Amino acid sequence: MKQAKDYIIFPLDVPSVKEAQHYIELLSAHIGMFKVGLELFIRSGHEIIKMIKDSGDVGIFLDLKLHDIPVTVKKGMERIADLDVTFATVHCGETPRMLAHAVEGSQGKVGVLGVTVLTSVSERDINNAGFLPEYSEDISKLVVKRAAMAKGAGCTGVICSGKEVKMIKENLGKNFKAITPGIRPAWNTTDDDQRRITTPAMAVKDGSDFLVIGRPIRNADDPVGAAKKIADEVEAVMRSVDCV
Repeated sequence: MKQAKDYIIFPLDVPSVKEAQHYIELLSAHIGMFKVGLELFIRSGHEIIKMIKDSGDVGIFLDLKLHDIPVTVKKGMERIADLDVTFATVHCGETPRMLAHAVEGSQGKVGVLGVTVLTSVSERDINNAGFLPEYSEDISKLVVKRAAMAKGAGCTGVICSGKEVKMIKENLGKNFKAITPGIRPAWNTTDDDQRRITTPAMAVKDGSDFLVIGRPIRNADDPVGAAKKIADEVEAVMRSVDCV
């Protein structure tokens, strides 16, 4: 049965293996998954994957956000599938063919997640990028459109902000995974580069399957205590809605 801590994905957004090891040893028993991004993976590759696996029963989310011609993405995902990780990301981009090739390359060994619209992106950014007004005035429409494209291509789920989770679940079903970054607990007021943020309780209540939570844990005086506090917030929601 899914526990409250299993909702928490902690991003290892640190520049060195030594720093990553510190958080892996500190948090592996208190969260559900570690996210490995470009910076750390480029520096340490398989070493960091093995380190996480050796730390205990915790998942691995490889967040490389693949975006290239379909055949290149397929070959990249084939190599990722050999690493035995839980999730890996690919940008939804311009064509569902790239997503479909990513799914084919995964060989059913890793859940492919489509990146819809980064949570650091604002309506103004979308407008400046040349999107139609219907999308620049309401990002959620673009997110849902790309999520539907990802589901049609066979993806396990998508990355989206907590503000779009409910719409995705209503339109694409409860079994289509929604992984939510930009999570900030009500007691954390960190000013950072995220624009479309929400609290853990709000996200889980709306249907988020996993919450990517970095700064509120990493910058806390007591990271373990912060992780437990977030898990308690999630557990309170789990008791009131069907989240398990």
